[in-house]
Amino acid sequence: MKKYIVLMAVIFGFTIYSFSFASESVEVSHGPGITLLWIAVILIAAKLSGLVEKIGQPGVLGELLIGVLIGNLVLFGINTFEPIKTDFVVSFLAQLGVIILLFQIGLESNIAKMKKVGLRAGLVAIIGVVLPFIAGAYIVGPWLLPGLSQNAYLFLGATLTATSVGITARVFKDLKKLGTTEAQIVLGAAVIDDVLGLIILAVVSAIATAGSVSAGTVSIITLKAILFLAGAIIIGQLAAKNFGKFFSKINTGTGMKFTFALAFCLVFAFLAEEIGLAPIVGAFAAGLVLDPVHFKSFRGPEFAEELKETVESVPAEHRARILASVEPHSEKHIENLIEPIGYFLVPIFFVLTGINVKLETLADPKILFVALAITVVAFITKIAAGLAAGKVDKLIVGVGMIPRGEVGLIFATIGLALGVISDSVYSVIVIVVILSTLLTPPILAALLKRKTL
Repeated sequence: MKKYIVLMAVIFGFTIYSFSFASESVEVSHGPGITLLWIAVILIAAKLSGLVEKIGQPGVLGELLIGVLIGNLVLFGINTFEPIKTDFVVSFLAQLGVIILLFQIGLESNIAKMKKVGLRAGLVAIIGVVLPFIAGAYIVGPWLLPGLSQNAYLFLGATLTATSVGITARVFKDLKKLGTTEAQIVLGAAVIDDVLGLIILAVVSAIATAGSVSAGTVSIITLKAILFLAGAIIIGQLAAKNFGKFFSKINTGTGMKFTFALAFCLVFAFLAEEIGLAPIVGAFAAGLVLDPVHFKSFRGPEFAEELKETVESVPAEHRARILASVEPHSEKHIENLIEPIGYFLVPIFFVLTGINVKLETLADPKILFVALAITVVAFITKIAAGLAAGKVDKLIVGVGMIPRGEVGLIFATIGLALGVISDSVYSVIVIVVILSTLLTPPILAALLKRKTL
């Protein structure tokens, strides 16, 4: 382990030196070369952070921590990496990364399984939104932060409703637990949670800007969200089948198969954002809709096609067994095609999430105390939501709903931009997001491993 740590330190030090050298020629703006170097640094840092897996922690924790380290080197006088935080290309790739991650999660999930846990997922989501909102807006907010406007408390409550499904999903994926009932409940609940949270955010934002909001506006926002999810699953399955046949008539090769799947994901992400939902909801829905049957008209993996030709002369009973053993690999072909893109883009999202964490917010003892107290409430209210999960490990479900991640930061940033919350309240929210994001992966990993034993 020591030699790995030394090697990591040497590579990281060399990277900083290289970056500092490159930065000397960059004053205000920079060309694409520097951005390419930043991307390379993020990817290398993400892989080096994989050392946490040697001590039994999920890789996502390492990516978040290495990001926190890079993003806060400025506290030690090293400001080389500061431009990463505002680089549009890196930010775009990070957002594309979380879209690809949720698409992968959707591909590995199953509509039939999701239906089985639909009621429980719905209950977990509703409780996981209502409890944090009431606690933040009407209990701990006024108690710990007296003297603020009611709108500020509403935004605090709205922020606590968020669930960053990307972080939890990554832990389940890293530990190969996506097929468990607990994972299906968490994924389903997180999507519903996202929709409910965005509805609350829209309503609270309207109250903050207009002073009030009508029941009709709330109904329209809610109806759009429900119609999108229902339409994505029902119409999406029909569309996928027809589009799959259409594209396969042009070309049945792997390239066309890959293009069809990825374009399907991106279109769904676009449509979700167009109606006011997060793009990741659309990406997850796209992955959930696509099934192996939609790719039957395309050629399978090259090795599978070659094997089919090779076993033509094998006796029928043996040929059937061989082909049956190959079938699962053929059905997972699209997941295998998308996976390399995930290796490239997904770590950028998690490292950049860590880079944007500001540790200086921990310097004010008063803010830190308030943030720790609200963090405890943030944990308790989501864990309580897990009690509605039924006959499964309720603690795993509850903990899986804890991370606020980028969703919580988005809510807080909107409140700050509207002038509803102050810098101190924003700092409190940032600390809550930091702690819920960094503490959840190791806790969830430990719970999942305990269950396996």
